[in-house]
Amino acid sequence: MEYYFYIKSLHIIFVITWFAGLFYTPRLFIYFLEATQKKNPDRKILMNQFKIMIYRLWYIITWPSSILALIFGIWLLVLNHQWLYETWMIVKLGLVILLVIYHIKTHFIQKELRKEIIKYSSYFMRIWNEVSSLVLFSVVFLVSLKNSINWTYLILSLICLIIIIVCLINYYRKVRDKNDKKT
Repeated sequence: MEYYFYIKSLHIIFVITWFAGLFYTPRLFIYFLEATQKKNPDRKILMNQFKIMIYRLWYIITWPSSILALIFGIWLLVLNHQWLYETWMIVKLGLVILLVIYHIKTHFIQKELRKEIIKYSSYFMRIWNEVSSLVLFSVVFLVSLKNSINWTYLILSLICLIIIIVCLINYYRKVRDKNDKKT
């Protein structure tokens, strides 16, 4: 059963690299969208550079990491099938499904942006960028606390975190708009 710890370690490593891609890709979307507001030649140079960066991050790091994290996660579940009867694991699997949906939607957004189809604002992307953070917070607390978790406190904490994130994004937007008016 020593191999179990290797599988668990690989699962954790690929979860980390998957999240790195999910954190940075929407940030690149923001930079790309802001580049569309610049004048040429800066606009064209920046947009082309961000297209390359988005493509490489998404297809070389994020997609392979997501697939490997899921494979090793499923392998862990096969080895510990009794986890499927525990509330924390059922909730975690629900969050993983949410994360996969987020990943797929992000995939479609990156494809559109690389074709210069712009449907979203940088403000929307700032909020979108935080979705994976909320999933990460939730999963880490679930796995760390397992069945000793107080669901009321967890839900209230997540609501507070969402409110704080939205407030900070709005504050940043106001500061940025104010600075843009000065220049």
